[in-house]
Amino acid sequence: MADFKQNYFQRRTKDRGPRSNNRISSPEVQVISNDGENLGILNTNEAISIAKKDGLDLIEIAPNANPPVCKIMDMGKFKYDAQKKANLAKKKQKIISLKEIKMRPVTETHDYKFKVKNAKKFIAKGDKVKFTIKFKGRELQHSHLGNELMSKIKEDMKDIGKVELDPKFDGKQMIMVIQPL
Repeated sequence: MADFKQNYFQRRTKDRGPRSNNRISSPEVQVISNDGENLGILNTNEAISIAKKDGLDLIEIAPNANPPVCKIMDMGKFKYDAQKKANLAKKKQKIISLKEIKMRPVTETHDYKFKVKNAKKFIAKGDKVKFTIKFKGRELQHSHLGNELMSKIKEDMKDIGKVELDPKFDGKQMIMVIQPL
C-alpha cells in the first residue's frame, strides 16, 4: 500500500525537448549519423546501439515524418545549440513601442516645434508616435483648429514617417498615429 501511495502522489513532469534513445516509440527510424551522412531506415534498437557504440544519443529530430527522422549526436550539445538559437532569436526581435505626444489646439509655435522635434527622434529610433490634441470647453466648437494643426504635423513629418491612422475624433480629443517609413 505504501508503494502505491509513493507512485500515486509522485509529481508527474512533462517531457521537455525531443525524445531520445529508449523514449523513441517508433519501431523503425530514418537515421542520420553524427557527421550528416544518411544511414537509411533502421530498426530503432539497432540505431540506439550504433549511437551507444559511439558514446552518443539517438535524438528524434522530425517526429511527424514517416518514419521519424533521428540523428546520432550528443544530447547536451543538442540542448545547448537549441538554447543558443532561441536566445539569438529573442535578441534579434524588434519591439515597436507607441510614444504619445499631447498638444492643445492653441499650442504656441515654439512648443509645437519642440514636440515635433521629439516626435522625429522617436520615429528615427523606430517607434510609432501618437499625436493627441485635447480640447477643453468651447474649444470643441473650433475643431477646425485641430484639423489645421494635424495637417501641419502631417506636412512636417512626411519626410521621416507616414500616417498610419488618419486624424479622427475620440471623445474630446483628436488623435493621429504616424509610423516610420
